[in-house]
Amino acid sequence: MASQTPAAHHPTAETRGRPRPERPAVGTDGGGWSTRRRLRVGVSASLAVLVLLGTLGFWVFAHSSVVNNRLVDVSSPALIAAVRLESGLVNQETGIRGYGLTGQAEFLAPYEQGIAQQRDAVAELRRLSTGERSRADLDLVVARAEAWQSQVARPVAAAPPGSAVPAAGRQTAEGKAAFDALRAAMTLQQEHLQADRADSRAALQSVRTLRNVVFSAIALIILLLAVLVFEGLRRGVTRPLEHLSADAERVARGDFSHPITPTGPADLRQLAAVVEAMRGRLAHELLAKEAARQVLDAQAVDLRRSNSELEQFAYVASHDLQEPLRKVASFCQLLQRRYGGNLDARADQYIEFAVDGANRMQTLINDLLAFSRVGRVHASYTPVDLEQVFARTVDSLSIAIADNEAVITHDALPRISGDATQLGMLLQNLLSNAVKFRSPDRAPRIHLEAVRDGDLWRCAVTDNGIGIDGDFVDKVFVIFQRLHTRDAYPGNGIGLAMCKKIVEFHGGTIEVDLTHTPGTRLVFTLPVEESVEPQETAVAPADGRTEGLLVAPRAEAGHA
Repeated sequence: MASQTPAAHHPTAETRGRPRPERPAVGTDGGGWSTRRRLRVGVSASLAVLVLLGTLGFWVFAHSSVVNNRLVDVSSPALIAAVRLESGLVNQETGIRGYGLTGQAEFLAPYEQGIAQQRDAVAELRRLSTGERSRADLDLVVARAEAWQSQVARPVAAAPPGSAVPAAGRQTAEGKAAFDALRAAMTLQQEHLQADRADSRAALQSVRTLRNVVFSAIALIILLLAVLVFEGLRRGVTRPLEHLSADAERVARGDFSHPITPTGPADLRQLAAVVEAMRGRLAHELLAKEAARQVLDAQAVDLRRSNSELEQFAYVASHDLQEPLRKVASFCQLLQRRYGGNLDARADQYIEFAVDGANRMQTLINDLLAFSRVGRVHASYTPVDLEQVFARTVDSLSIAIADNEAVITHDALPRISGDATQLGMLLQNLLSNAVKFRSPDRAPRIHLEAVRDGDLWRCAVTDNGIGIDGDFVDKVFVIFQRLHTRDAYPGNGIGLAMCKKIVEFHGGTIEVDLTHTPGTRLVFTLPVEESVEPQETAVAPADGRTEGLLVAPRAEAGHA
């Protein structure tokens, strides 16, 4: 049959002289960086950049928190505490002045409240004062407040209500100067605290600006890093894989002469080299297969011509050769009948030799025709009941069975798929051989068994005849191979060769069981017909055997 492979699937003339490429050793780097190394370096660099950016961002965030905390927790509360301190001192001065002018004790309440307010504000300021200037300002305010209180406030507050006015009058000028000095100290303190608060707010604004710039730069760098990673993957992995995929797809479509071009990292180049070696191997194998196909095509032409010549030979053998043989045999028999006894003994012997040779030649031609028809004529599978085939075979061999007093038994035989005519020839040759090659000192006992073995029926024909020597088991299935002379056992040596051809045509095997003695056991297999079980039918034996028994009656005719 001609090949249907498209021309594009075969190597071109350019590849016929090209040596087969060798596959590169697994694990070789091939020079340059591999994809793994590139990814490792790229990921390490990206992680380093991200760690650096993260550290910078953390520092900016921490610095912003410090500046913000200084403004919120130090500068603003210190200024508020200074204002409260001023308010407390002013309340003290108001209460002392009112008590000194009126002598009424209720004016001392603001003074007492101012004392408590001063105490709390000073404690708060000492907690919040972290710089030398702020502590110096606080110490100056506390010192001047103590000076005013010792000179004016305490003496006035300690005077009885009736004598408070004269005491306040005597200390008015001195107290005013002391309190003015105290006011100046408080003003200087608040100015310094306001300046610190303004510096903190400016620092916070600067940190916010720096934070925005840094985080914007981080976002930009991350975006740039993502672009670089994407571009690196595209150039280092995606694009080489696309080239490799395009080349491989072109080869897969049948262009085996198209080379695989290595590109990209070392491992992808190695992969491309492996694919290129595979492509070269496929091209080489296809070239060899194409040559083998051409040889097979030529052999197929020769086989068709040989089969045609065999068909012509079969026709000639069945017609042109048969007719001269029949004419020779007829005239020899006519000579034997007409001149028998009129000639000498040697002439009668010659005529007998001629008649016998013509008859044997005719038998040989018929056997050859039957052997050539196996698998060629009636080569269709149909359901075959081996019980019926066995019955017809035994019936056709009834005369030989009766002459040799043969006893033939059989198991329940199955239905199989095959050719009924050829299976009949198989059983006829096996049973007739078992009858023919009998032992001279006992009557033939022949048994046909059939046992299911998976998808096959394992059948066997067993006899108690002369058997087959183990040295000749390979010859008995060869055509024209005989183990005995024609004088001892007639025949042409085609029977078992035909049996082997029939069994192999049905997909089975046949062999000689050398473990069986005495006699011969030929085992052959036949395929199982789907959904068909063997039929349990057998003729009831007369001697109590469990197998089917068939004993042919005696007849006065010659051998079949």
